[in-house]
Amino acid sequence: MHKFTILFFVTVLMFSCKEKAPDVIEVKYEDIKENMIEMNRGWTEEEEQIIRNYIRRRNWKMTTSGTGIRYMVYKKGDTLSPLAKEGDIVFVNYEIRLLEGDTLCYSSEGEPESFMVAMDHVENGMHEVVTYLRKGDKAKVIMPYNRAYGLIGDMDKIPPQAPLVYDLEVMDIKKAE
Repeated sequence: MHKFTILFFVTVLMFSCKEKAPDVIEVKYEDIKENMIEMNRGWTEEEEQIIRNYIRRRNWKMTTSGTGIRYMVYKKGDTLSPLAKEGDIVFVNYEIRLLEGDTLCYSSEGEPESFMVAMDHVENGMHEVVTYLRKGDKAKVIMPYNRAYGLIGDMDKIPPQAPLVYDLEVMDIKKAE
């Protein structure tokens, strides 16, 4: 009886596995693309609402750039100095905080840091926002995650998909030669 049971299960297994499983699963690029677009749209809409609520709670009047960066100059500097342009070296004091919870992530600690506009490795939103500011300006800036540290954050103090609040002071702008 025991041998018959084993023979029965072996026979069932052999006949139930007649069709070979496909080696490759076909994935259509268009399907993936559409899913990614929908996911991104959802993330963007959610982040947009969070940022709007943050600004409303603080009663800030901010300007929105075409890329979604919000900024507000709260102390004007030298109104005669030119705006920063590509290739200029900009010296800034800054604090970077998480929008959620206002946690301080990074600070220049009163020692200005410099970068070359549109050339150096800083957040791409930083390159954009300094072109709206003059020497001596102090501004609050809210950067959506896609203009700051992106989908994965900085793997240290800034989490994935984190919109950030910058407090910037443009200390100096050295014009490109």
